[in-house]
Amino acid sequence: MTTPAENQTQHALAAVLREIEKVYIGKAETIEMLMVALLSGGHVLLEGVPGIAKTTLVKAFATTLGCDFRRIQFTPDLLPADITGTNVLDLSKNTFVLHKGPIFGNVVLGDEINRAPAKTQSALLEAMQEGQVTVDGSSVELPMPFLVLATQNPVEHEGVYRLPEAQLDRFLFRLRLGYPSAEEERRLLSTYNQTLPSPQAVLDTTRIQALKDAVQDIFIEDDLLNYISELVRFTRTHGSVWLGGSPRATLSLMNCAKTRALLHGRTFVVPEDIRALAIHLLSHRLILTPEAELAGVSSESVIQEGLETVPHGPMVEVEAP
Repeated sequence: MTTPAENQTQHALAAVLREIEKVYIGKAETIEMLMVALLSGGHVLLEGVPGIAKTTLVKAFATTLGCDFRRIQFTPDLLPADITGTNVLDLSKNTFVLHKGPIFGNVVLGDEINRAPAKTQSALLEAMQEGQVTVDGSSVELPMPFLVLATQNPVEHEGVYRLPEAQLDRFLFRLRLGYPSAEEERRLLSTYNQTLPSPQAVLDTTRIQALKDAVQDIFIEDDLLNYISELVRFTRTHGSVWLGGSPRATLSLMNCAKTRALLHGRTFVVPEDIRALAIHLLSHRLILTPEAELAGVSSESVIQEGLETVPHGPMVEVEAP
């Protein structure tokens, strides 16, 4: 039997889905992953070819949250100060005042993040990990909640810069978005063949914080903690992997599994919560050996092998004590 708090969580997710689907036609799992990232305090890298509505998805998601939305268009000439802001002399007060950059928002869209060089991309590292930025030697807190949703085009190789491994590890999920199915594309045409309704805010910062607090009360048994540990360790010992999942990945998988359980109206984690998140959470953190890459091995296939071989216990949902 679900509690009022669990019903509230399910209703919140359903309301967000309903509003986003007014303008975005895609898989509900993608929106669920964004909600998991939001409530887990993580960030998401959206990867896909141009024209598949990555920006539309992010803007609609921010609108439904009732949060402050900012957009950063990454370009080769973008400077770190263009993201974090800078101190400007206020002549009337004869003092320096911080002119805040676009990083000071609740939901920040980093559009085409791989078009900026590493020095500029590094301006996001402190913000994504610590929830603050340093401007002229002084640390400034960012507003909460704080969520970076970055996009990148995986098919272009000219005029782009590879994201450093340290920054990739800061992203909770990498979501690979593809072309819509035939049915989704027909729905897309029907939807955009008329005046589009605007998504409405169904949450606010207070309700979001309450949902984040509720994640801490989700129960996870020791057997599932062992399963998470062994699954990540599998990626470190696999013969095709040069660098496996970090301890940060292990902690993230546990927290995200608890968040997914909450969104599905449960007070406890089941193996499927872990299995549904593993590829999205781990694939971008693995570095394969050159031999494995030449043989066509992918990080997703390594994780799938782990899901098939690492014991996870019975898939029976038993009410937690």
